Amino acid sequence: MNKQVAIIGSSGGNLYNQGGNNPRLMIKEIFTQAQSAGIDISYIQFIGATSSMDNINKGTNAKLYTLENGEITESSEAPLDKINETAKASDKQLADKIMDGEIDAMMLLSCDPKGVNNLAITAAAEKKIPLVGTGGTSIANTQSLGGKVISASGTTGTTNRTRAVAFVSALAKEWKLKYMPVLASSSSGSVQDGSVWKRINFRGIMMAAMPGFISMALVLALSKIPAFAGLSTVFDTLIGILPVVLAAIAAKQVSGMDEVGLVAGIIAGILAKDGGIIGGMIAGILAGILTYYISSFCFKHKVPGTTANIASGGISGLTAGLTGMYLIAPAALWFGNTVRWLIDLALNYSPILAGAVAGLLIWPAIIGGVYHAAILPIILLEMEKDGFSFLGAIDMTCLVMVSAGITLANVLFPKQKSESAVALPGFIINIAFGTFVEASYPFMFSSKKVFGGALAASTIAGAVVGWLGVKGTAYVPAVIAPMLANPNKGIFFLVCMLSAAGLAFLLTTIANQQDKHKLTK
Repeated sequence: MNKQVAIIGSSGGNLYNQGGNNPRLMIKEIFTQAQSAGIDISYIQFIGATSSMDNINKGTNAKLYTLENGEITESSEAPLDKINETAKASDKQLADKIMDGEIDAMMLLSCDPKGVNNLAITAAAEKKIPLVGTGGTSIANTQSLGGKVISASGTTGTTNRTRAVAFVSALAKEWKLKYMPVLASSSSGSVQDGSVWKRINFRGIMMAAMPGFISMALVLALSKIPAFAGLSTVFDTLIGILPVVLAAIAAKQVSGMDEVGLVAGIIAGILAKDGGIIGGMIAGILAGILTYYISSFCFKHKVPGTTANIASGGISGLTAGLTGMYLIAPAALWFGNTVRWLIDLALNYSPILAGAVAGLLIWPAIIGGVYHAAILPIILLEMEKDGFSFLGAIDMTCLVMVSAGITLANVLFPKQKSESAVALPGFIINIAFGTFVEASYPFMFSSKKVFGGALAASTIAGAVVGWLGVKGTAYVPAVIAPMLANPNKGIFFLVCMLSAAGLAFLLTTIANQQDKHKLTK
């Protein structure tokens, strides 16, 4: 008998920009990958909001997606608080199924372990069934409840397919199942459901392009080695094609099509590349919009598929590219240069103060959902020019390494022994991959001292970054990050990283020992 798996969660904050705004498409990708491994999806409880949950308000509506007779169904749209109440009933039903042994594992997508998914997560922890998922805060909270998380990550840089493949791969390994990822593209002769305008998402486009920026930074690091000095021309080439990458991703996402959208985006990006990544992205969005409407027109008028693809991809790309070249590129280039100029101005005025302020504010920014909307795009704008970034160094130092220090302290000197097992995976992921700073949330939110220590360590580390003139990037293994710093600053970047982790470790250890002493009284 096939293993039975439940999917629970929500469209989330950051996930909303990485596929969560189209729950059906995201869940169908999981079905496709699960089927390849002989795994059955037998339960769904997914809340799809009309906007990112980083910015929810009283007017936010949502739908509850469930599974009935093997088909994905959705409720009528209603205020989010009412949908949450309905979801709680589903949560109770799922918890009963888990306790009865009817569910063998769960996939978590920005779930709410302390809210609408509490009963199911608690039951899963009691039955020790494997859990896989994404969503930094939710996974950290799941682990704090004792959940057996065998695969976890944040959401940044993921796609529907990479998440689904990661989930199924982990479960297949856990159960020793044969699994071959299904990587075939969907047909390009169809248009994705939903409003084309709702698919325009600057954050989602930029985050999907992150691998391109990291590859550029890696080439830059290698070019510093005498034997690989010739790679400097490769670096220049990569800088030149980044606008094309952004344009292709934007056109594909916005058009809702596959190859046709990509072709239109590539054409638009090549023509508009002088506008930098902003110019390329805007041209790609325009190409995606035109592709959608031209394709829809052709399909409605029974134009043959080949002709429709040529017309939508070619005409859309050319029109958007020429518009980008002559109208968008000059304004986009000016905007990008202005952002970089403002950062340089702050650093020239007082690098220590600029670093300290950035270090202090970056934690509230990521906790409040502002990081992915504002800071990450600026990091990419900085990297577009030189391959490294001031805010990228702040990210790695003040977020990743501070989180690593907090989790390491809870591995070695926890308040309670059970917290050690919760903290260890987060520490490993932060060091090995340069991401998953949310792993420290359970410890920060449960102790004002730890939270204050994180802000203090981050502020001091940020000041050191500014003082030493370090620029770099996150989203890479910690051992590699110093190699991706600005020229002759690698050792200084390492000093910044170690000081951040060390200070966070020390302050967290002190806070834990004080709290532990109170508990034993």
